Amino acid sequence: MNYGPRYRLFPDKPQRESLGWQRNTVRQVYNHALYRLDQIPESEGTVRQRVWTVRDELPDLKQWWNDLTQVYSTVLQAAVERIYHSIKSLGQLKQNGFSVGELNWKKPREFKSFTYRQRGFELDKKSGPKGRGLLILKKVRGETLEIPIRLHRDVLDDADIKHVTVKQEATGVWYASFSVETETPKKPAPEDINSEDTVGLDLGVLNFVSDSDGRSIGRLDLDDDRERLEREQRSLSRKKYESRNWERQRSRVAKVHEGMSNKKRDYKHKLAHAYTTLYDAVFVEELDVKPMLESDGNARNKAEVGWRDFITILKHHGRKNGCHIVEVEPRGTTKECAECGVETAKPLWVREHSCPSCGFEVDRDFNAALNVQSRGLAKLGVVHSKATSSESLCDSDGLRKSRSDFRTPVETAATVDTRSVSASRVVESGSSALKEAASAAE
Repeated sequence: MNYGPRYRLFPDKPQRESLGWQRNTVRQVYNHALYRLDQIPESEGTVRQRVWTVRDELPDLKQWWNDLTQVYSTVLQAAVERIYHSIKSLGQLKQNGFSVGELNWKKPREFKSFTYRQRGFELDKKSGPKGRGLLILKKVRGETLEIPIRLHRDVLDDADIKHVTVKQEATGVWYASFSVETETPKKPAPEDINSEDTVGLDLGVLNFVSDSDGRSIGRLDLDDDRERLEREQRSLSRKKYESRNWERQRSRVAKVHEGMSNKKRDYKHKLAHAYTTLYDAVFVEELDVKPMLESDGNARNKAEVGWRDFITILKHHGRKNGCHIVEVEPRGTTKECAECGVETAKPLWVREHSCPSCGFEVDRDFNAALNVQSRGLAKLGVVHSKATSSESLCDSDGLRKSRSDFRTPVETAATVDTRSVSASRVVESGSSALKEAASAAE
């Protein structure tokens, strides 16, 4: 999955037809490569060696498959190598205990993209008005296409673009994504990290994130989008399958799905960017989402918030911003008291943690976030600094005060109100709401 920004392309009608032709031709090469791979005995080498053997047959394939001469060579090679990477991913899932099948031939609607590697493309950022440019693709149906592109984010001038993936979504819209090679910031050594520059995150359904600094960030409100989706899907179910009306309505349904996916993806990227730039280490629960979705009750809301997707995006931004992302054991984070460690069972509808042993009372999600931070600090090996002052480190808004008086998460826990942040306040260049909370804590 590509977690970088996508740039929308604006091809004209002949260019759309050429792009569609190339995507379908690459799909047929992929299917042929799968067929050839099945014919090669396993005794003739590893999966990688056998896939590379099929890739090396491409020049001979062009002798009788004339359409392949109209496609750039690296695009065909990348299509064959995709098989190896897919098999490798399936193997990793199998090692983690998942039941996996085998790769199958791709239908036209299932194969959506093709990739240029190293050569065969050029990005002209100076053509057109501000925020626009041209993506130049060589040998698309034998021609060189100059496709207008919207550059809503800057592509680094000093970055070396290694790959360009061109993809058509179900709505029919074309996008391009770039794989660039840049210097990855070095993560600070655990012994150099101050524990106050770390944060624990508790992921939930009512609130998307509750952190150990007292923030409670709401989830996106997609009720209107969901109602529209239900209306469009009901209309689709009344259409004759694969008729013209059905195809038009299918496109409307796809547009609603795409809009919802874009909103959720954008929201998660902004949060991940904000946390990984504000802190040196972010701790999060290592959630096994699959059994949670299979259990009774609230499955749709659990699936919609996309916890595992957010953790993956968080790791992506952690690598990009030089921030440690550490997953910790989630069992007992809600039950365990952040003050004394005594476990107290509580049903989901009870939103306050009240310890019968030490009397510690706090929002249950805040308590869980403090426990996540404690476990993360221990797992990463961060040395805890302890304050001697008995003064509370939380102000009336539930935010930590003097950093010089910082204590471990258990010691800083106090009976305070958490600070609620609406999802609508998570803005483009990271979350200003998060930064306000950080500055208030200083």
